[in-house]
Amino acid sequence: MLPAVDAQGSRVVAFLDIGSNSVRLLLVRINPNQTYTVLAEQREVVRLGETVFVDGRIHAAAIRRTVDAVGELASLARARGAHEVVAVATSATRESENQAEFLRTLNRETGLDVRVISGKEEARLIYLGTSHMVRKEEGQAVFMDIGGGSTELAVGDQTRYAYLDSLRLGAIRLSVQFRLNREGPVPKKQYDAVRDFIRNAAAPTFKRVQRYSIGQFIGSSGTIENLADILYRVRYDRRRERSDPMRYSELTKIIELLRSTPLEERRMIPGIDPDRADIILGGAAILDVFMDELNLHEIRPTDRGMRDGLLLDYLANSEHAALYLRVPIRDRSVLQLARSCGSDEAHTQVVARLATELFDTARKLGVHRYGDEERDLLRYAALLHDVGSFLSYDNEHEHAWYLISSADLLGFNRTEIGIIAAIAFFSRRSVPRRGHPKLAGLDENSKKVVGTLTAFMRIADNLDRSRRGLVRHARLRAGQDGLVLRIKADGDIATDLWGVRHDHQVIEKLLGRRVNVG
Repeated sequence: MLPAVDAQGSRVVAFLDIGSNSVRLLLVRINPNQTYTVLAEQREVVRLGETVFVDGRIHAAAIRRTVDAVGELASLARARGAHEVVAVATSATRESENQAEFLRTLNRETGLDVRVISGKEEARLIYLGTSHMVRKEEGQAVFMDIGGGSTELAVGDQTRYAYLDSLRLGAIRLSVQFRLNREGPVPKKQYDAVRDFIRNAAAPTFKRVQRYSIGQFIGSSGTIENLADILYRVRYDRRRERSDPMRYSELTKIIELLRSTPLEERRMIPGIDPDRADIILGGAAILDVFMDELNLHEIRPTDRGMRDGLLLDYLANSEHAALYLRVPIRDRSVLQLARSCGSDEAHTQVVARLATELFDTARKLGVHRYGDEERDLLRYAALLHDVGSFLSYDNEHEHAWYLISSADLLGFNRTEIGIIAAIAFFSRRSVPRRGHPKLAGLDENSKKVVGTLTAFMRIADNLDRSRRGLVRHARLRAGQDGLVLRIKADGDIATDLWGVRHDHQVIEKLLGRRVNVG
């Protein structure tokens, strides 16, 4: 469902990035021709990851700071006309033991449903938001974002990425772990120990990135921008322009200045953001090691980032998606997993077609009230339900669940992946009872979604049991004592109907209705 539009057909949408260090807002007006206007950008420092990277939990004070900041930014967005707020959380939230408590508090006090995204999904969104920076003539680029708890990387050009990665290296994480936030100067021996730690942790990433021909380096984080701001104020006595690069030889001199300066004096260095003074060395060390190991002589900072990626991803999945991506990222990632597992595409396409037809006719009858989002999840589950046969036909439902759950399906959050994996699992065997282990990570509403959608999957999969694609249509109609399944086929489907009749008790239980085969 699209957010409300004004008289000119425009709509205002807010994008919130709940990071380990700060919460960022991007507020835009999306116009009927799918151009957009930025209405506001704002950042609030909350230090959500300050304790997560010490004892694994978000402490009450950090939760309070973050909830207050999110509430204020959401209120600002709504006051400016936003009827939709797209909110995501990253490293600190995805690693915290009390993630569920934090998300419940956010929902209760701000009304927002916050998605927790994976590191690779974060890297993809950062790439989307910054890929416009690539200069065609210089070939592929490395994209980097240094957050409070993690560092995201991508390799790609203007149109597509070739590599995504996320490492548990961040400005807050390293500053806390190595006490870089101390009051006095940081000894060189201590800073070198941080560099050695980063070099060892990122060694596999360096090897993978070095396989690509890299012509440029683009940095999108507040850490990288602030280091560049300091450089131009200290060395050139001027404000940094957007097009100004930062050379590695100059970066090392700025790091030496920051390292050798006590914290309170560091806060007064020209160009520094005082709120970053206690964590900037942790982020600087990451950039230092990556430029050194990858032999990157300069980086071009950008103020674009994940929020901009969220916007472009939103537009790419809108009614004018062709203007942004020929194939939506969700479809592309599902197809990639299916094909990498040698899935029977002809069969899964038939199952997807029949399952969504059953979903649509059931919705018209009032059997369920689910919408396009659930319909899409059903279609994706149908396209992926066969991937388990790649490992073993006997336990393919178990393997399908594992492969889907473990995959970094770009464009999906963890709940959506959990729903898709569960439907694939229950499409062949067992029943999605509330306490089933395969539903453990889902909330009550998601479990109900799995139950209903599994019914359509089981009917559709059985109707192509022979894998001959004989069934043209499968529709549910109202009958005297329940539902009637009407089927149109181009041949003998006795084997396929046997499967439906064999499963009829499970199907009826899931739908809460009698189902007769007409």
